[in-house]
Amino acid sequence: MCSLQLQSQTFFTLSGTYSKPSSSIPCFSTSPRIFKLKTSASSSSQEFPPNALRRKSDPQWRGGFSLGVDLGLSRTGLALSKGFSVRPLTVLKLRGQKLELQLLQMAEKEEADEFIIGLPKSWDGKETPQSNKVRSIAGRLAVRAAQRGWRVYLQDEHGTSTEASYRMINLGLGKSTRQKSSDAYAAMILLERYFAMSGKDTEIVLPKQMDLQEKLRTGAPPDIDFSPEEFAG
Repeated sequence: MCSLQLQSQTFFTLSGTYSKPSSSIPCFSTSPRIFKLKTSASSSSQEFPPNALRRKSDPQWRGGFSLGVDLGLSRTGLALSKGFSVRPLTVLKLRGQKLELQLLQMAEKEEADEFIIGLPKSWDGKETPQSNKVRSIAGRLAVRAAQRGWRVYLQDEHGTSTEASYRMINLGLGKSTRQKSSDAYAAMILLERYFAMSGKDTEIVLPKQMDLQEKLRTGAPPDIDFSPEEFAG
């Protein structure tokens, strides 16, 4: 277990407890626009394709890590995908702006350029009262993420918590560990579903500002680890 003493807010990883780091990221307020992203040759999928669709279209495509987010009332589970390898990452105990800033910092640390956020739905595919809250958080995060060229998508999360519980039991995790890690494993199941479906039926959350949409089209600055040829010479 390790601890970083920065601010009083804390979050929990699968192996310990950490403090929430401070941030000077500016705040932006706007109403997000959300539309359904199809995997057919629509203008939306061509302009803002999720990493899962990019990888399916081009198996040689490199880069683009994904951060899975399972939003709860008081706990938020995170999982990370590097390629097709998905693992539970951490559980945050933050809310509001502090949560949004921490998500951005985690994405930067893990070199992720997209957020896959679980959208609560019932067994018949209908949205729940919690869905509006998730959409609101996703909208605010999308504005901040777009400043860096990062994208935010919504993915149906129905059944992920139950599947996560079975997964942890099958792995032989004890009750205490399962209670602390359940949200992170739910986020992992969400990412596995996202890649299994190659990004189908996800929704992209777009800010209204055209300059932010243009940043999404441009994408994040190239990473030398992913595109060494762009830094050669």
